[in-house]
Amino acid sequence: MSNKRRLVRKYEPGGNPGFLGDGHIARALIQGDFRDTDPFILLMDDMLDKKTNEPVGGPHTHAGFETVTLMLEGELGDELHKMKAGDLQIMTAGGGIIHTETIDKKARMRLLQLWLNLPKKDRWTTARVQDISVDHVPKKSLEGVELKLYSGSLAGISSPVKNYVPVIIADIQMQPNASYSFNLPASYTTFLYVLDGNLQIGEEKKLLEQNQVGWLDRSTIDGDSELNLNAGKSGARFVLYSGQPQGDPIVSYGPFIADTQEDISRLYREFRAGKMKHISTVADSQKMVW
Repeated sequence: MSNKRRLVRKYEPGGNPGFLGDGHIARALIQGDFRDTDPFILLMDDMLDKKTNEPVGGPHTHAGFETVTLMLEGELGDELHKMKAGDLQIMTAGGGIIHTETIDKKARMRLLQLWLNLPKKDRWTTARVQDISVDHVPKKSLEGVELKLYSGSLAGISSPVKNYVPVIIADIQMQPNASYSFNLPASYTTFLYVLDGNLQIGEEKKLLEQNQVGWLDRSTIDGDSELNLNAGKSGARFVLYSGQPQGDPIVSYGPFIADTQEDISRLYREFRAGKMKHISTVADSQKMVW
C-alpha cells in the first residue's frame, strides 16, 4: 500500500478550570480551523474530582450535531441510566433536545466528550440516543495490541453503532515495543490522543507522547491508507478518531451548530418557547442499547 499516513501536527492541550466548579479540569483537544478538523467540532477531556455533595450540572440544550461521550474513569448518571468506565453514548441532538447531567454527590471521573458534525441533509433529524456498554464493545487482540472499537470498522471488526457521518472511534492499547499497521480510509480526517505512554507514527517514526494530540495528513483521493505505529518501551494507550469530512461550512454559537446565523436565531426562539423536548421523551425506536 503506497499511501502511508504521516503525523503532520501535534500539541499538548493545557488544562483549564471547567464549568462544574472546584475539582473540574477540562482540556480542549481539538484546536484549529473546522475546515481542517471536519467532521470533528470539539473534543473535551473532562477530569472531575468533586469533593462535596453540592449538586452541579443540570439540564442544557443542544441542536444540529451529535455528542459522543466515552467514559474513561468513574461513573456518570443515575439509577435509571448510568455510564461506567469503558461505556460510550452517542446522542443525536438533531432539531433540538434538552439533556440533563446532574452530579449531586462526591465523584471522581474522567470522560471524553466529542461534538460530531451532522451532514447538512441530516442537520435537523429526529433526536436519538445510542448506548454501548464496555461489555458489548467489539474487541480484538492483535499482535501486541488490544483494540476496543466503539464506532465504524477497523482491523476486521465492526461496531453496531449507527452513524450519520462515517466515523471510527477506537481505544487502543499497545504492549511495550509493539508494532502494528492499521488500514484507514485515506480521505478521513484522523487524529490520536495519547492517554498513557508514547508511540512513534508513520515511516518517519515521529514521536507522540502522553497527553499529546496528533493529527495525520489527509488525502483527497478515495481508497485505503496505512497507519504504521510503534509503541515505546512502556507501551501506549490512545484513542483514535477518524471521520469522513462533509465539506459544508457550519455556524457555531453556544450549544447549537447550524448552517446559517438565521438557524441559530430560530433555535434560540424554539428553545425559549419550550419547543425542545427532553431526550428521555424520544420514542423507544430512537433509543438503542447494546
